[in-house]
Amino acid sequence: MTMDQKNALIEKICSEARILPVITIGSEEQILPLADALAAGGLKTLEITLRSAYGLTAIRRLREERPELCVGAGTVLDKRMMDEVEAAGAQFIVSPGCTDELLQAGVNCSVPLLAGTSNASDIMRGYALGYRRFKLFPAEICGGIAALKALGGPFGDVRFCPTGGVNAANAAQYLALPNVMCVGGTWMIDGASLASGDWAVIRQRSVEALAALG
Repeated sequence: MTMDQKNALIEKICSEARILPVITIGSEEQILPLADALAAGGLKTLEITLRSAYGLTAIRRLREERPELCVGAGTVLDKRMMDEVEAAGAQFIVSPGCTDELLQAGVNCSVPLLAGTSNASDIMRGYALGYRRFKLFPAEICGGIAALKALGGPFGDVRFCPTGGVNAANAAQYLALPNVMCVGGTWMIDGASLASGDWAVIRQRSVEALAALG
């Protein structure tokens, strides 16, 4: 797959999703009911992070048992992790930042990498290798909506998925920007409901999150 094709594919994945829930699995028992609750609420594209020991297992199980979902891997930090999630069946890969090793590995990977960036210099490093779609992280800390508007000047063909500080109150404002293809966050997965297994609340919060975008 060429970089142009990867840019087009991640654009399609993100634009159709609108919201990319960032998921950290706390136990193997959470995997299917959490995914089902999010999907029932309309969120069928999931970023499963490698922040816990269950990330790879969750990606494998969801790809096998919930083939109707689009399952990506998040918090991918290096080539070894990229190779692991690619082998597990991840359909896209997300990193919080970028290194030369990771960017080059993404060029050679069979699925698209949504590389993290927080500044113009990192965008330029990825841009030189053909990347045109990035994750802005941590979005609110590195300038939020004002930063995205400013970056739209020199990088007119680049689009972003802002993550980090995006929530129910500001998600629609982010998504209204022309260089934003989707937003990422965790606000529909509250810790109490996740811990108690209250999947109905997570489903309802997912419905509300999408409805708030208009």
